[in-house]
Amino acid sequence: MEEDAGERRVTNSVALMSCTAMALFYVAILYSPTWILRLPPPSSFKQFMIRRFICAAISSLASMLFSAIILIPMRSWEVSHLFGIYGIRIDHIWQAMVFPLSLTSLMYAGSLVLKSMLIMSSWKEYRNQCGGMTIDYVKIGPQNILNWVFSTTSSILAWRNYVVAPFTEELVFRACMIPLLLCGGFKTNSVIFLCPIFFSLAHLNHLLDFYSQQNCSLFKAFMVVGLQLGYTVIFGSYASFLFIRTGNIVAPIVAHIFCNFMGLPVLFARGKGMVSVAFVAGMVGFLWLLFPVTDPVLYNDRTDNCRCWHGYCTWA
Repeated sequence: MEEDAGERRVTNSVALMSCTAMALFYVAILYSPTWILRLPPPSSFKQFMIRRFICAAISSLASMLFSAIILIPMRSWEVSHLFGIYGIRIDHIWQAMVFPLSLTSLMYAGSLVLKSMLIMSSWKEYRNQCGGMTIDYVKIGPQNILNWVFSTTSSILAWRNYVVAPFTEELVFRACMIPLLLCGGFKTNSVIFLCPIFFSLAHLNHLLDFYSQQNCSLFKAFMVVGLQLGYTVIFGSYASFLFIRTGNIVAPIVAHIFCNFMGLPVLFARGKGMVSVAFVAGMVGFLWLLFPVTDPVLYNDRTDNCRCWHGYCTWA
């Protein structure tokens, strides 16, 4: 929780500088194998990504240790209390998974309707070609699902988008930074909009990667990366909101994985008015349920006298 100014050992400037350092370190370490360690270039894209996975994991552990060094002197807490600061908890685990996932899916109501319509269309086309219901027609659904699962689990990009990035980014930019900012005296509303700024800093390297790999103009690179950063700021605010409200790191991780899987929400589709209707209805439902579904009472046994730095226990 926030402390009085006389008791607070983490000042605003220390909190901001610490968060900036963690954000820059998260990006810089990705280039350390070739720029600092002088390792030979990776022989394949898979090896290149595995190097980055290791660097991201090291960055996450280093950030957790760094923030712990700053926070622990404030209270003589045990390791279990430190995990509580980071939102690493096993209690109320299903609530932290199901409720945020259901809430986040409402933003993608248009996308889900469009995907359903495309699947139904492909099934009808296949049925017409086969002349009606056949055994092969019945089997095609499970076969497609199995093929998708196999291709996803064997894809290095899928591991980046659905495992490494969500876990490491949420640990660094939510679990480590938000307690520091709150201890530094920032209000919860300020943290929700401040934390995504550091989150977007960690994605500026995409500008360099896109510009060098796609061989495009700098203006086009700025436009593409600018759109990505805008979406990153919006999602970062939402993920910070989930973490502060629930006090559980699982909540933003689940939302992060789902958003990476779905991509940008579909607002409309030509000739498919139901997609737009579903999107509007989903957004209305999302805004209506935003606070009730993230009520701290749903994720904690007690909210009147907890020992946390998040402040979620008093922000009902």
